[in-house]
Amino acid sequence: MTVRVLVVDDEDLVRTGLRVIVDAEPDLTVVGEAASGAEVTPLVRALRPDVVLMDVRMPKIDGIQATRHLLESVPEPPRVIVVTTFENDEYVYDALRAGASGFLLKRTRPDAMVQAIRLVAHGDSLLFPASIRELAATYGRSGGGLAAELTAREAEVLRLMATGLSNGEIAAELYVSLETIKTHVGNILGKLGARDRTQAVIAAYESGFVPR
Repeated sequence: MTVRVLVVDDEDLVRTGLRVIVDAEPDLTVVGEAASGAEVTPLVRALRPDVVLMDVRMPKIDGIQATRHLLESVPEPPRVIVVTTFENDEYVYDALRAGASGFLLKRTRPDAMVQAIRLVAHGDSLLFPASIRELAATYGRSGGGLAAELTAREAEVLRLMATGLSNGEIAAELYVSLETIKTHVGNILGKLGARDRTQAVIAAYESGFVPR
């Protein structure tokens, strides 16, 4: 099954480079390009990509606004990966809070970039614990009440999610089945109103449930 990718960046050279990287893979294809955030939602409706590579800093409508509008207005929206020049950037954190599944640096190696696209296309998140912790500590807002919403086991699973462990790794850590962990993760996302693991972990940091 070919993963369909939409490339969004206001620089022609960057879009061209990303297209070359993606189209070189037999299981990935670029179905369209956009030069501004304003073009994203109409193109997604027309082209139905699985993943959007979204530049975070663009004039007029940036990647944060484009991500938020896309996820709020399109049924079954694609996954969004923010592509950025700077790792410790408030724009990146706000895009993750808006619903992006993760971020990549523009200097990321091509092999790592295409693997990230595959990962996100199959429903996972690009969770970099150290980076997200640093972003949350610098730009995070304060919340509360998270611990009261979760069972003891769900709380334990969320803490392990925040360390970057996969479902399989969490299952091994807790000596339970993979299906059990998937159930816990689904319950956590539902209780927190989180689209994926990235949003759940951000909520854990912002509530103080996981120390920043």
